[in-house]
Amino acid sequence: MSGRRPLRRSAAGAIVAILAALVLAADQFVKYLTIENLPLQVPVPVLGEFLQLYYVRNPGAAFSLGSEVTWIFTIALAVVASIIIWKAFGLKSRLWAVVLGCLLGGVLGNLTDRLFREPGFPVGHVVDMISMPWMMPAIFNVADIFIVTGMISVALLVVFGLRFDGTRERDHAVVETEEEAEAAAIAAEAETETDTDEVDAGDDDASSEDAAPASEGR
Repeated sequence: MSGRRPLRRSAAGAIVAILAALVLAADQFVKYLTIENLPLQVPVPVLGEFLQLYYVRNPGAAFSLGSEVTWIFTIALAVVASIIIWKAFGLKSRLWAVVLGCLLGGVLGNLTDRLFREPGFPVGHVVDMISMPWMMPAIFNVADIFIVTGMISVALLVVFGLRFDGTRERDHAVVETEEEAEAAAIAAEAETETDTDEVDAGDDDASSEDAAPASEGR
């Protein structure tokens, strides 16, 4: 098991809340700067074709998919945020607290756009501004970065077997193996005692058979 003690639930919840608030604030601040300073749908090179700023309002998901059912994405974001908040109450793992805090901040960033930006609640358009044409045609924002990296991190934590309480799957596997070994030892001891009793009973029978001829000879 890890040498570091698990967090108290209140401490883990505080980490989730603080990180979520910081990510949400950063996302909304960048979006504010984008709206105030960038022209709509005009590429602004930062590092040539490697990195550009391109201000758009996205009514759908990635690649503007589902633009006619924006409210579905609003519901999906709200559900994900609710699940993360619910899970945060049972956390004792530092890594899980950091990952879920960043993921929650990203989800809340885009959810805020859906709820409060034009054309109105709950079908607001998400403000995107980061473009990397060499890698993918999608345009994204700060919240998207934390959502993607958060989901990847969640997958890795699951793969490596880290639990919400700070323990690992292999630690529980060792405990189960020890319990099985103890049970096997008890069973083996019981079998040994049974065999010993059978041997003693066999010796007693043999002694009785030997004694009977001797009596007849007299």
